[in-house]
Amino acid sequence: MSSLNLTNPPTLAQLEDARVKLKTHEDAAGQLQRRIQEAEEVLAQLIKDSKCAIAAMDLEKKKLESEIEWTRAFISPIRRLPDDILREIFWHNFDAHPCCAWVLAAVCSLWRRLVLKMPRMWSKVRLVTTPNSSPDTIRLWLERSGPVVPLDIEIFLHVAVSSVKRSRSPTIHWSPPLGPVEWNNPFHNAIVHLPAPLTPPLNHDGPGVITPPPHHWIPSYVARSPSRSPSSSGSRTNSHWGHIAMYYLTEQMSRWQRFVFRFDKQFTSIGALKSINGDAPLLEEFEVSCAEPLAYANDWPWMPSVTKASPDSLPRLRSVTIQYLPFKWSSPMLGPNLQSITLRSLPNFQTYIDRLLYVVASNPQLQELSLHLQNAQPAVLPLNPTTLPELKKLSIGGHFNIAALLESLTLPGLESLTLDVDPRESLEETITSLLARSNSPPLIHLSLSFNLQPLYYAGGGPVPWNFLTGLNNLRELQIGYLSFESILSALAVPDEDQNQWICPNLTHLALKNCHPHGDGIAKLVLMVDSRNPLNGSTNTHTTAWGGTPARLKCLEIYECTPLGDDILQWVRTRVEEVNFSEPEQQRTPRSPAYIYA
Repeated sequence: MSSLNLTNPPTLAQLEDARVKLKTHEDAAGQLQRRIQEAEEVLAQLIKDSKCAIAAMDLEKKKLESEIEWTRAFISPIRRLPDDILREIFWHNFDAHPCCAWVLAAVCSLWRRLVLKMPRMWSKVRLVTTPNSSPDTIRLWLERSGPVVPLDIEIFLHVAVSSVKRSRSPTIHWSPPLGPVEWNNPFHNAIVHLPAPLTPPLNHDGPGVITPPPHHWIPSYVARSPSRSPSSSGSRTNSHWGHIAMYYLTEQMSRWQRFVFRFDKQFTSIGALKSINGDAPLLEEFEVSCAEPLAYANDWPWMPSVTKASPDSLPRLRSVTIQYLPFKWSSPMLGPNLQSITLRSLPNFQTYIDRLLYVVASNPQLQELSLHLQNAQPAVLPLNPTTLPELKKLSIGGHFNIAALLESLTLPGLESLTLDVDPRESLEETITSLLARSNSPPLIHLSLSFNLQPLYYAGGGPVPWNFLTGLNNLRELQIGYLSFESILSALAVPDEDQNQWICPNLTHLALKNCHPHGDGIAKLVLMVDSRNPLNGSTNTHTTAWGGTPARLKCLEIYECTPLGDDILQWVRTRVEEVNFSEPEQQRTPRSPAYIYA
């Protein structure tokens, strides 16, 4: 602290002494400031030098790490593996990932040379592409597969909405049995050749049909091939893609073992499919499917439409799938040793029921049969009884005349039955007679969508769901466009005059667009309470048939009746999995949120 006395006025001597001290302090402060500045400059230089030294050491470290990686790679045991062991490792990857050859060939030159010498690694073509992409990918794939290895081909062509005018054919609405074109998902390992990642659409189809994956669904681990940007060159490729691609593919037709070609809508060069014709001695599975009907249906000189062929043209063919494309019932491709047939005709395609039965009867080894014809004509020739002892899955849909086909079939091994027919009269008797002729087959899955008339019988007459009484093995039941209350009443507690539950082993019930008549909610609660009593309690609804029914594990109700939050919450306390959506007319739009000042 200063020794100056500030209480009294300073004398002249004190003022002089203060001026001397002020000068001395200012000089000292200036010297300290210069020393601080010099120290800061030294520190900054030291930091700069240190950072430069650290950067140099870091660079040297990265070089050493790179050398270490190269050295480790050089001394790695896998580099000393013989080629035959490497091939064996590649084969193990090939079984799970058919497109792994592209990845392995990009690892190093050694692996690339080795993979290119293994034609079978390139024998499974899995490609998701567009008309704007180069078809040379197919050519390169086929060239690398060699000249003799059997080919397993799966190609999905995603056609842009603007490339072809959309067909005016009516959109296929949901129905439990068939609904839209059913496509399994073989493209989970595929080279994707799309112009840009596409957002999967919301796909809420309800029960009955397992919702097919979005046609351009791309898993995150699939390699994405670069594609051309839209241009005049892309337009030329678009108009000729089918002709170029089919030329490459049909040149190797003698090596086809599986051929699956799917596209979501008509494309410019669709006429190239007509060139699919000739001998395919190795072909076991053939599928060409479109997700919507073609705009025209001329006669095509391709394999499903030819009427004459050499006996050895398709000796190994076991599975045929043709959806929304021309075909002829007399084609040699539709017999005689097929195990799976899936036919979905064009809307203007006409065929007679007796010809369909001829196709079915010509393949006694059938295990799966799916027929959906929108313009089936009554039989001209008498329908002969036909037994298919190995058939396990049957799907029938389309025109009401096709239901007559069921009256001629006997299916002792049937496990899955799907009906999507618009009948002129009740099909209860048809289904009952089919099950009786088949000696009560072990049916596990049943899917129905048609208007039973009448839905209710007066005077205590027969119940329209009586044909379900003997289906003790049924585990999954899917119903569409029928009475909501009638099916729930049938599945609830048996009446006093009944001695057994209907479908006692049912675990999955799916309903969509089933029209209610007032007491649907009460019937639903009764059915759930009787089949799924509260946890920890026993089911008191026993019958003389023995035991209690199996608990429902999955309940799906789509666009049938509004339930309310309380009912829905109660149902979810009884059933493990519940999926529900209200009818369209019952959905009230939510009001926007308002901000109050």
